[in-house]
Amino acid sequence: MLWFDGALHEGSRHGFDLADRGLTLGDGLFDTALCLGGRLAFHEAHLARLAASAGDLGFAIDREAVGEAMRLVAAAIGDGALRTTITRGSGPRGLAPPEPARPVWWITAAPRRAGSGFAPVSLSPSEIRRNETSPAARIKTLGYLDAILAAREARARGFDEALFLNTKGHLACAGTGNLFAILDGRLVTPPLSDGVLPGIVRAQVLGLAQSLGIGTTERSLALEEVLAAEAVLMTNSLRGLSPVTAIGTTAFPGGHEAVAALSHGLRRLIAEECGVAPEVA
Repeated sequence: MLWFDGALHEGSRHGFDLADRGLTLGDGLFDTALCLGGRLAFHEAHLARLAASAGDLGFAIDREAVGEAMRLVAAAIGDGALRTTITRGSGPRGLAPPEPARPVWWITAAPRRAGSGFAPVSLSPSEIRRNETSPAARIKTLGYLDAILAAREARARGFDEALFLNTKGHLACAGTGNLFAILDGRLVTPPLSDGVLPGIVRAQVLGLAQSLGIGTTERSLALEEVLAAEAVLMTNSLRGLSPVTAIGTTAFPGGHEAVAALSHGLRRLIAEECGVAPEVA
């Protein structure tokens, strides 16, 4: 299903200007949200991040129109993954952004991959580095080639996801999610300044941990620290919270009490957002 130019369409094909900067230069952004029972989990947070990210790129979106379209697509599909893509629009040849921008946006929906919610993952450290000095590291831009190549390599090695360090050698993120380590009973995650996307579920888990009495810290993490952690977990909007079973040759035992509590709490939050039973999340 596709929302484009103010209307719902069946399938995923529609006319497109081949001079669009999203196609020619990757000049745009996207957001992926979980839809259950016809409602989006953390809808307002997703919408706020889309608007803020567009502002960081130097153009504005019609937040009300995008938000309403997201609600309509969610209601139409019931359960699934909803992706909102926004480009700066078309422009003349060259890098200089056109003024004014004429953003183009559309929404697509697809089934959530069966069994992916709250499923464990294994991570393979990548030789590709996350550039923490780039503003794009904190925005879901359309330029995902590093993640694509790292994912291909990770899967060839028998792992589910790639793990990225930044140019300073600090932990940054997984290919499609934020990372947390439990160290001395505290939930520790890299700061945004280390090349980290401000994940929607990342923020929810940090807040949830505090409500559960689990201490939280945002600081730079060396890979060696993470390999010695009590537990490691990955979060994103479609998976929710995924316990990490291994990073390279280092395996992590399952059943950590804090991970179980956070997982249970996040399921409950998603269920409340979408008006469904917790086991559905």
